[in-house]
Amino acid sequence: MIDKLFSPEVLAETWKIIRGEFPIAVWETLYVTVLATLFSIIIGLPLGVLLVAGEKGGVLPLPAWLMQTIGVIINLLRSVPFLILMIMVFPLTRLIVGTVVGTPATIVPLVIASFPFIARLAESSLREIDPNIIEAAQSMGATPFQIITKVMIPESVPSLISNATIAITTILSYSAISGILGGGGLGKIAINYGYYRYKYLIMLAAVVLLILMVQIFQSVGTYIATKSDKRLKNK
Repeated sequence: MIDKLFSPEVLAETWKIIRGEFPIAVWETLYVTVLATLFSIIIGLPLGVLLVAGEKGGVLPLPAWLMQTIGVIINLLRSVPFLILMIMVFPLTRLIVGTVVGTPATIVPLVIASFPFIARLAESSLREIDPNIIEAAQSMGATPFQIITKVMIPESVPSLISNATIAITTILSYSAISGILGGGGLGKIAINYGYYRYKYLIMLAAVVLLILMVQIFQSVGTYIATKSDKRLKNK
């Protein structure tokens, strides 16, 4: 089997497919991952701030029923497996994009699956802030909005960036899974060639590229988080 996998005919066919389809697939994967991450942060970050600032004793206390409702919705969306969630949001995807297959259509379920995850990550980052800093800002007469925008978020930037790196690598893996239900990118190539046509070398190449992309995102995110950490700058 190994001999057949690396035979000249298989290698030639694999190289042809890599040259012809992989550049577009890599672009589609990056396009979906970056856009889905951006939209997820736009929705998830404010929710994460709300979970911390709106709790009892927070800088902007909100009604308990509202906080409980937000928490339940976030937990429910996080608990649904991604493939099932993709199927469940088909009507919404069709309403927004006009179709449920293809690269743009995967952005909708990716955002719905990811923003609750990002909200919890943001909540975790904000809870790491020293309460004394917030109390000092309150004693100086800062408004809740000023505390959130000028104290809480700036103080948690390194942790937020680290968690955003975790989020983008998770969304990247979700985008690969979406290939099972007609999504584009490297996931589609891995499924179509590796699973349906038993061309395992092509599937292996797609997996290697996905691993490299994860490593690049992780390295860049770690570098930015380290550079933005004031504690490390002062050493």
